[in-house]
Amino acid sequence: MQAIHPDWQAAAVALVIGSAGAALFWVIGFPAALLTGPASAVSIATIMGVRCVIPPALRDGVFLLIGVSIGSTVTPEVIATAMAWPLSLAVLLVTLVLVLILALIALERIFRFDRMTAMLSATPGHLSYVLSLSTDIGADVPRVALVQSMRVLLLTLVVPVLVAVWGVEGTSQLADRGMIAPLGLAVIFPLGIALGWLFKRLKIPAALLLGAMAVSAVGQGADLTPGALPAWVIGAAFIAMGSLIGTRFVGVDRAVLANAFLAGLVCTFIACGVAALGAVLASELVGLPPAVLLLAFAPGGVEVMAAIAIETGLEPAFVAAHHVFRLLALTVIVPVMVVWARRG
Repeated sequence: MQAIHPDWQAAAVALVIGSAGAALFWVIGFPAALLTGPASAVSIATIMGVRCVIPPALRDGVFLLIGVSIGSTVTPEVIATAMAWPLSLAVLLVTLVLVLILALIALERIFRFDRMTAMLSATPGHLSYVLSLSTDIGADVPRVALVQSMRVLLLTLVVPVLVAVWGVEGTSQLADRGMIAPLGLAVIFPLGIALGWLFKRLKIPAALLLGAMAVSAVGQGADLTPGALPAWVIGAAFIAMGSLIGTRFVGVDRAVLANAFLAGLVCTFIACGVAALGAVLASELVGLPPAVLLLAFAPGGVEVMAAIAIETGLEPAFVAAHHVFRLLALTVIVPVMVVWARRG
């Protein structure tokens, strides 16, 4: 009998720990427990030295499922809301620049980061792009990676709490529409994978998730593949997503981690504060609850924020669209900031 690959053994460990974390957070009533519980539990386990891995094949499968789930939430109401998106996108762009500048100043003056490392650490998202730039321009890559990873983890934990404090209940996206027919899934998954592959070749962020989301949304909008994935499938995907976040801290020195945690905490505080202010302003412009705009503006990973939107029922398609725009905007903003930092 062929032995199980070590990475899949570590994946099983991560998922067991993540499931336990999800159960604990659900029992205590923590918001978005299926995401925040695994993220917390697996992060603690990896820091304590437990080997936890989410293999690329499993990661891609999770992204595919979440993309299909987001697409299935596209309703006529969401499409009608799109008419007001340019206004909220403009507010989002302003918040991006404010978060970057304020976090950069804090990292330079409080934590004594050099200008380039501070600028890339302060960038609100687009981790893979930021790390590739860090390597090319000689920034402190490990420090950038740690602060960015800590930012994603903290936003995963903090944003659901802020949404719960705001006291907004989920919208109609959580209504029972039945399950997608097997034939529909047989069409959505291959087409979603193909479109995701094309997006990846075009270097579009979160390619597989967006490919699956686009195919699923078209199927829903045309009433060709109505319905949603089973709740237990999405729940399992959330647990795997939370566990994936926790695996970012494998092999990290604890002393370095402490400094990165404080820096990430400051960046998260700045990001949440600016995002909340922008959400209040944009909610008046587009007529949606501030909690929806907070999810759309909070600079966490697009997959994570979209997953939180699904679990809370707060306009997942709207949220995902804004995060895609954020990543594309950063593709332009960051190189400009790099030139400015070099001249500085």
